[in-house]
Amino acid sequence: MSSSRVSSERVPVLETDRLVLRGHRVGDFGDCLALWTNPEVTRFIGGKPSTQEEVWSRLVRYVGHWALLGFGYWVVTEKESGRFMGEIGFADFRRVIEPSLDGVPEIGWVIAPHGHGKGYATEAARAVVAWGDGHFGPVRTACIIAPENGPSIRVAEKCGYREWQRTTYKGNPTIMFVRSS
Repeated sequence: MSSSRVSSERVPVLETDRLVLRGHRVGDFGDCLALWTNPEVTRFIGGKPSTQEEVWSRLVRYVGHWALLGFGYWVVTEKESGRFMGEIGFADFRRVIEPSLDGVPEIGWVIAPHGHGKGYATEAARAVVAWGDGHFGPVRTACIIAPENGPSIRVAEKCGYREWQRTTYKGNPTIMFVRSS
């Protein structure tokens, strides 16, 4: 059986002063699993740790975004050490949410607990927003954040996102933020 692979080299590498953002690789699965099974990480994102199967599906979905849509999520690594710090990017999740986000690139980020409080989320988000401005052109982008997630709300605001609407997603209160480039 022959197979073709979407290479992580098709994903642009973004660098900031302290971080490198690159495409996901199969070898990232262990770090992704540790991230998404940590209750501290998932308390505002779904409310419960992910299973191994869910984490694998997420990793494959990230690669699929790049292959099908030309945008997606990056792995965030610390430039100096190469240590995995989290994930960030734009997606089209086809969420069932009102108001609809259909056709609106949705940015999201997650930083591992060992990277919290260091400004990594803001640094990575600014790099991804700048990439998005160049890639998508003058369009609106959005993100959804749990109202209790103060640190992520601050990251969004620092990157130019403003509260647009309060709604629910999967039965949980959420805030939609939007940014126009």
